[in-house]
Amino acid sequence: MATARDTSVPTRRIMTTEPDPNAPSDRDIPDRLLDLVERGKAIEAQLQQELDRRRAAFRFRMEKRKVVFEQDIRARHDELRRKFWSYVRDARLLVVLTAPVIYAMIIPLVLLDLFVMLYQTVCFPVYGIEKVRRSDYIIFDHQYLHYLNGIEKLNCLYCSYGNGLIAFVREIAGRTERHWCPIKHARRMTDPHRHYLHFSEYGDAVAYQARLTAARENSAKTP
Repeated sequence: MATARDTSVPTRRIMTTEPDPNAPSDRDIPDRLLDLVERGKAIEAQLQQELDRRRAAFRFRMEKRKVVFEQDIRARHDELRRKFWSYVRDARLLVVLTAPVIYAMIIPLVLLDLFVMLYQTVCFPVYGIEKVRRSDYIIFDHQYLHYLNGIEKLNCLYCSYGNGLIAFVREIAGRTERHWCPIKHARRMTDPHRHYLHFSEYGDAVAYQARLTAARENSAKTP
């Protein structure tokens, strides 16, 4: 006697995108991470104290944002300064030939500076993001070092502007990312900006939505 064949479709487990309730949430930084951050701040403060102590040994002071060395220290610096023509004569030929290339970078740097300043001035008030102070990142003070000749001072000013500008732009970009896309990457990132710690974990949709809501509410309160 023939038996009826089972034609029912086997059930399959359907995967959902609902977050695992047991998964760690990044809506708030865990206490352990906060503790590590506080330890880092304490170490940074100790480092700054040590740097201040070492600076005192070189006997200079600040007067109206100008660096002033004691007279005998300045005289010693003058003795150690390389003469202009001696410095030029000893430069390697390839270094001289590449000088126009490195100094040509001033054009994109200035353009970047102008456009980023325009972006921050126009957009940050609308987004409710606190503006970044340019003077905190772009600092010119190497011209007060008398052991540098004219070319060395020019090079130092150029590097101070370039590196300070990149740090300034990085902070603006970091605040922008924290406002619009506060999500960590799945892969480990080398030297992320300081806001990265506060981003939601990769894949934590709940924390991401919560952060976006908070950002929008903050923007709405801004006139």
